[in-house]
Amino acid sequence: MRVSALAAADPLLVAAVAYVRTETFFATGDLASASRLLMAAADDLSADLSASASSAAAFGALHMRAAVVAGRAGKPDAAWDHLGEAHRAARQVPEGVYFGTAFGPASVRIHELAVAVELGDSPAAVERAASWHPPSHLPAERRSHYYIDLARAQLRLGHHQDAYLGLEAARRVAPQHVREHPQVRQTLSALLRTHGSPDDRLSELAAWARAR
Repeated sequence: MRVSALAAADPLLVAAVAYVRTETFFATGDLASASRLLMAAADDLSADLSASASSAAAFGALHMRAAVVAGRAGKPDAAWDHLGEAHRAARQVPEGVYFGTAFGPASVRIHELAVAVELGDSPAAVERAASWHPPSHLPAERRSHYYIDLARAQLRLGHHQDAYLGLEAARRVAPQHVREHPQVRQTLSALLRTHGSPDDRLSELAAWARAR
């Protein structure tokens, strides 16, 4: 995929491939390679973000994902710097799907929560969420991930009922995505361990997600 993108000499295609390939590095834990790949693609787009909405969106999406990579690597300064770049790009485009990736102000806000959770700053994550909900026009998977991350933050704060409700909200939005998500199982497993005799609703959700 990457070879074809490079052969096409299309920085937007290279950016889309880099964004998707990051999932592989998340799975292997190779965060350094993920960061290098994302930034190489972003550098190719950084000369003129005003060239097109697609260029600005691709640049912003790369930094949005790089922020999560940095957060997972425990690098708060880098994570927030990347989010700053994502915000800069988001001011130039409406929320939408560009080259298969959702990007815009709402998507960046969702990633702010994700970064706070990755950095272990649950109070900041919950504060950033406040009473905000992802708009319904966003892709279901992105909206559900917001609630998954919010549930993780609530769990760490000891707000177990809120954590459960967050996972239920995620399930309503994108059930298949939630059922297969490892962080959902991890959160549910932690809730089950916390409650020696979980209520029927938590037990049902855990059984549905195949959490133990």
